[in-house]
Order: sequence, then structure tokens, then C-alpha cells
Amino acid sequence: MLIKLTGGKVYDPANGVDGVVRDIYVEDGRIVEARADARVHEEYNLKGRVVMAGGIDPHSHIGGGKVTIARMLMPEDHQGQEYGRNGQLRSGVGRAIPSTMTTGYRYAEMGYTACFEPAMLPTNARQAHMEMGDTPLLDKGAFVMLGSDDFLLRQMTQKQDFSAIKDYIAWTMHAAQAIAVKVVNPGGISAFKFNQRKLDLDEQNAHYGLTPRQILLTLARGLKEIGVTHPLHVHGCNLGVPGNLSTTLETIKAMEGLPVHMTHIQFHSYGTEGDKHFSSGAAAVADAINANTNVSIDVGQVLFGQTCTASGDSMRQYGNTSGAYPKKSVIMDIECDAGCGVVPMKYKEKNFVNALQWCIGLELFLLVRDPWRLFLTTDHPNGAPFTSYPHLIRLLMDKGFRNDMMQKIDASARAYSTLGSIDREYSLYEIAIMTRAGPAKSLGLKDRGHLGVGACADITVYADMADKEAMFTAPELVFKNGDLIVRNGKILRLVQGATHVTRPEYDKGIEKSLRDYFQRYHTMQMENIRVSDTEIIGHDKGSIIVQPSGARV
Repeated sequence: MLIKLTGGKVYDPANGVDGVVRDIYVEDGRIVEARADARVHEEYNLKGRVVMAGGIDPHSHIGGGKVTIARMLMPEDHQGQEYGRNGQLRSGVGRAIPSTMTTGYRYAEMGYTACFEPAMLPTNARQAHMEMGDTPLLDKGAFVMLGSDDFLLRQMTQKQDFSAIKDYIAWTMHAAQAIAVKVVNPGGISAFKFNQRKLDLDEQNAHYGLTPRQILLTLARGLKEIGVTHPLHVHGCNLGVPGNLSTTLETIKAMEGLPVHMTHIQFHSYGTEGDKHFSSGAAAVADAINANTNVSIDVGQVLFGQTCTASGDSMRQYGNTSGAYPKKSVIMDIECDAGCGVVPMKYKEKNFVNALQWCIGLELFLLVRDPWRLFLTTDHPNGAPFTSYPHLIRLLMDKGFRNDMMQKIDASARAYSTLGSIDREYSLYEIAIMTRAGPAKSLGLKDRGHLGVGACADITVYADMADKEAMFTAPELVFKNGDLIVRNGKILRLVQGATHVTRPEYDKGIEKSLRDYFQRYHTMQMENIRVSDTEIIGHDKGSIIVQPSGARV
């Protein structure tokens, strides 16, 4: 069946299309060439509408143990409201940490068609995939966590051949069904278990004698050489600590030009100036990003209201428990992999630190020049729920609205920020880069994030409104694989997305030492770690898309 989307104003940065009126043809779930003799079965008149590819969120915590703990820790987040339960929709709840199916519904209602879980532990991969599989309407994928795991740190301490380390990285990606690799507080989660309470870039882990710098370079080099498209996804040292600006700048230098993605960079951009010894380092970080083209970032914007922070960084989350709201938290160890910390948080406009965090994130968005290396995130749910993206987009596109919002925040924070002097306003083209084309390119999704011939027909249609928050909150039409799934912000039908994975080559000889290691140190055997294709395709009623990796070096 041939579908024609007629006369929309198309924003497709991957193909250099900036607000050009053109028709789009869809057949068998793909965008196809126009054919003069073709019979159109269904036509949508999109005159005056804005057309983009489906949104892609490259960093949102939607599956795995820490999210489940957050849901259990905050029953109040699930009270007094219900979502869905009409027609084929299941009921679901949650604002800051919505349930699995509600997560899929709310992303799709905003025009998003893909979402990536950034912190999946190998021993917890099965649960993460089951939760993502229960999240409808979206393509999914996950970044497996390495860098505080005992096996890798033993390899490095014993100075094993680098080929064995690459084999372990690749094996872990296969076993966990991952698309990329993330490192969280490199070596720091492990150090916390040996009673260290901080670990800077060149401090040694008390047990292994390794520094975060060594771990970062090992993982970044390994991923490049085994051909994984997405760079090492780095949650750096000293998250949330005043003065961590210097660590962030040194981390960028430490990468020695290797590809790296610095995640939720807002939480790593703090100085110590002023009476309260807390200040914005956004300008210095933005300058470093602008000068180093090997670096990409997402922001992790803080927005005001109740949420729940959930992270693998047990060291830093332990330090955050004093600021918990409500006053409860969970800090835990997880096998020999890493750990996690869950701490509820309420960001307040009149709180100096929270208000300055809000300013710092927006400063970063507006001072980093290249939107192809800058992705729109709130580090859901850590900075704010993902449902606040339309509000964030309006802050970036509308200086007048941004200035109005600045008048509501703590006055002393406002005085410490340069935000009011920044005139930049994002264009729709730049928003399409940050939320579509850029993440797709970074993750290697060659047929997502754009509207060229051959692309998957994930398409979002918006009314062209002056109020960008209203515009991006409820798109008029959303197509997933060519199926109309949302009309005027309401779900019409459910479909199941694919799971994206990367499968670099490795020497299966690594499995002998891994099998012995799991037998000796873990509560589950090596074979039980593996998540099979059948579990994703059969049990989740989804599919697997293997993203290509480069030749092994």
C-alpha cells in the first residue's frame, strides 16, 4: 500500500533539507521514490505542517534494576492518576518514573520513535531487555556498563594482552545484547566498595591501583579498534561535585583525540567561585567541546519539580542522600559488575543550587556551536522526566520565554549566570539535528533519524505553532514503520519496535577464562548471563536489528 504525505514543510538535516515543502511516499514501512504511475492508496494533506523523522532519545533510563527500584521507592509518584486502559491500551501510572508501557505511550505521543537505555549491567541485562520489551511503540537499545567490573580491572592490573581486553569488551556486548558501551565513574564504583569516597581522574583505585584515566583510554581505544560506532559513553568522575569543571576539562584532554561521548555534561560543569563556592563552568566546558571535534555530549538538563535520580554511580549517589526528597534512598552493590543508587530529588526554582544547575544546562545548549555533537536530554529521570522535553525545546527556541522563566528563579543564581546575555535561539532545523539526525548518526542508525529514500518510515508531523512547547507536546500525526500510531497526541494503535544491537567480532577463546571466572566469583554461571535472540524476538514480540561494526584492528 502506497501512502503519500503531501505538501509538508520538511526538516531533514541528514539530507540537508531545511524547511522545504515536498511530498513523502511510504510503502511497506519505508520511504520510497515518487513514481508518476503509482496508485496512492492513502493521502494526508500536510500543507502548513512541519514534518520531521521520528524523535530519537539517546540517553533515557527506561529499563533495568535501578528504574524498577525507583518505581518501588516512590509509590507516591503512582498515586492519584491512571493512564490508558481504553481499547487496546493497558493502564499505567507514573510521572517521574512511569511504568514500562506508559513510557512507550508518552514518548510516542510526543513524536518519539526510538529510545536508548544508557546503563545496563551485564548481570542485569535480561531484566533490562524484558522491561524494554514491555515498552511499546519504540525502537530500543542499551549501553552495557564496563569500567568498574572486576574482570576488566583484573585484566588491566595483570597487563593482559590488549587483544584479550578487546575480546572481553566484544563478548560482553554480545552477551548483553548491547549497541554501545558506557563507563560510569570509571573505577569509582569499584573503589566505593573498598571504602573510597572519591576518585579523581588520576587517583588510584585502592584495590587495583588503576586510575580512571587508564580505564577510559583502555575502553575508548578498545571500542574504536573493534569498530563500535557510538563512542565510549562517559559518565565521568566527580558527578555533581563543585569544582568538577577541572576534572571534566582534564578528561577531555585525557582522551588523546579518541572518540568520546560525555554524557549529562551539565552535572560535570561546576566551578567553586563566589560566596557559596558553587558556580557555572559552562563557558569553559563549551569552549573545550567546540575545540575538540572528537567529543560529543548530551546535556542532562535540570528542570524544576519532583523526580528521582537513578544511577549506577553508587559512590556519588551515596553522597547525594543528604539532599533526598522525600528522605529515602537505596544504595546497593551488584555482583562483581558495579552498583547502583536511587535517590528521590525535587528541584526547586528558589533553591540557589537547583536554579544555577538549570542555568548551566541552558548555557551549555546555547554556547556549544555544533548541534551535530550535542543531544537534547534530561538524563531521564535524573534531571527531569522526559515528558518535559517540549518545555525544554521552547526554552531553547524562544529567548523571551527563557528570560521570563529566569525571573522566577533564585535571584542570586541568576546573578551568577550569563544566560540572560545569550541571544541565541534554536531553529527547527537545529532541533531536528539534536533530536533526530545527530543521535542516529552517533549510534550508527543508518535508516533512522532521516526522511531520505530507503529510510524506515518513522515520521512525525507537527502543527507549525508559535508556542513551541504546545507544538512539540502533541504532534498531529506519528507514523512508526509506516503505520499511523498517533493522531493529535492520542495513540491509535500499538506496534512493537525493534531492539538495536552491535556485534563486533571476538575470539571465542576468551570464554574459557570467563567461564572459570564466573564459576569462582559470581552467583550465576557465564551461560546464564547471555540474553538470547529468542528472548527478545519471541518473548517480547519484537525484532533485532544488528548495526554494522567496523573491521577488527
